[in-house]
Amino acid sequence: MLSDIEIAHSRTMENVHELAQKLGLQAADYELYGTYKAKISLNTMYRLMETPAKKRGKLILVSALTPTAAGEGKSTVSIALADGLRKIGKKAVLALREPSLGPCFGIKGGACGGGYAQIVPMEDINLHFTGDIHAVSAANNLIAALIDNHIQQGNALNLDPRSISWRRCLDLNDRTLRNVLIGLGGTADGVPREEHFDIAVASEIMAILCLSKSIDELKNRLGNIFIGKTYAKEPVYLKQLGAEGAAAALLKDALRPNLVQTLEHTPAFVHGGPFANIAHGCNSINATLCALALGDYTVTEAGFAADLGAEKFMDIKCRLAGIAPDAAVIVATVRALKMHGGVSKADLEKPNPAAMLNGFENLRVHIENMSSFGVPVVVAVNRFSGDTEEELQALFGACRSLTVCGKDGTPAVLCEGWAKGGDGAADLARTVAALCDSASARFTPLYKSEDSFTDKIEKIARNIYRASRVEFSPAALKKIKEYTAAGWAHLPVCIAKTQNSISHDKNLLGAPSGYVFPVRDVLLKSGAGFLTVLAGDMMTMPGLPKIPAACSIDVDNDGHISGLF
Repeated sequence: MLSDIEIAHSRTMENVHELAQKLGLQAADYELYGTYKAKISLNTMYRLMETPAKKRGKLILVSALTPTAAGEGKSTVSIALADGLRKIGKKAVLALREPSLGPCFGIKGGACGGGYAQIVPMEDINLHFTGDIHAVSAANNLIAALIDNHIQQGNALNLDPRSISWRRCLDLNDRTLRNVLIGLGGTADGVPREEHFDIAVASEIMAILCLSKSIDELKNRLGNIFIGKTYAKEPVYLKQLGAEGAAAALLKDALRPNLVQTLEHTPAFVHGGPFANIAHGCNSINATLCALALGDYTVTEAGFAADLGAEKFMDIKCRLAGIAPDAAVIVATVRALKMHGGVSKADLEKPNPAAMLNGFENLRVHIENMSSFGVPVVVAVNRFSGDTEEELQALFGACRSLTVCGKDGTPAVLCEGWAKGGDGAADLARTVAALCDSASARFTPLYKSEDSFTDKIEKIARNIYRASRVEFSPAALKKIKEYTAAGWAHLPVCIAKTQNSISHDKNLLGAPSGYVFPVRDVLLKSGAGFLTVLAGDMMTMPGLPKIPAACSIDVDNDGHISGLF
């Protein structure tokens, strides 16, 4: 059996000029990054983003059930669906996020799909790509250096070093950087203080990049970054340092969407890379709007499960971008459902329809959640070779038995994109296109902007996570009061919690309910435009596993990379 990278190397890619022509783009509309990658020019990006809503294509959101070690294949299904739409004669475009080096060298691997449903060149996209994430790290750490330098050089703003909330970042998993001391050595080496690192793709800079539609908006958001408080407890923002212009200069090219392709030459905008368990989990607004302007159907993806990425897509990205999905696809596998039903990973190959139906409760919650936003839902059953017909039919039957939003049955369609590419997703494409064309979506966010921070958090915890109540720490309540007084209460909330459970506790599989949801801290991301809520023991800098994926990656003397997946 060929590996993902071997499959990718076995296919011939189209020159990016041919790819752009499919979208109606001219040579002046993009800048080449080699033969198979390009960035959309600023002027073209602005022009495409001004396309009236009535002239845009349909928007399809792909999410999934709660992840397990068995695998779900959300990116693979997203890519296969776009290829499948092209197979049935639809003008489809992908809009996906960029992979992070953290999981690529850690445990999860890359994020370019798999099998015969991939975006390429996969090794470029998984590694340095066009340098967007490096630009994010540089801008983030420039701000950090300027803050510490300001304190060292007299501290005209009277910034209290103990209050600094801005963190440095790195796009690698490194647990030793979660809590560090800086400024040690002597007076010439800065003011000693505690520092923390985030992974770059979950940084506020990445969120700002993904949510800014122009350089002017980018600079405005950068200027609004809350960096700490004065000794008199007054908030301090980056614009008071005058550093937003320099940070924006580092990000000016990173703001532009990247154009690549699938193995079947479907155009793909791959841009932005936030983690959905820590950050808002969606690709950039710019990439999505460009795709909507150039295609009749845009397939996009929200990170992790529907309780995380999809909720944030609905309540943060759609709110800020002025868009709404026409259909939602929830990816499920028999294997993952059996794990939610209590089966160990070692026993997944054994047929067990009963356990799969027990685990179906997890999928049911995600279906209900997406339907509650007023968006029609289809379940994409990502087939694995060990799935039995009995298990598959039991899953299809369980979906048909659901009653959601007054309608009986949720469509469930087999997807074999990993093994067959677009041909294996043609049936799914027909079902999704029919849902989009039915114009049945009536999108409604979960909460209103004028709701208080605590009300927004409680609505998500009760309605999406199925908690009985929320327990706020005194520190969290104190900060919520401060941020409300500072005029930020209108912002949406971005909850950081484990991706391995609908709840805050990674050990609670299936469909937990009736528990207490703990909020231990909140962080104001006023530049990005949301309040981050830390629940449980969620970390913003991941660690490496015992045997990192990096140990299997190699490159030969001709520059050919192996071991990526």
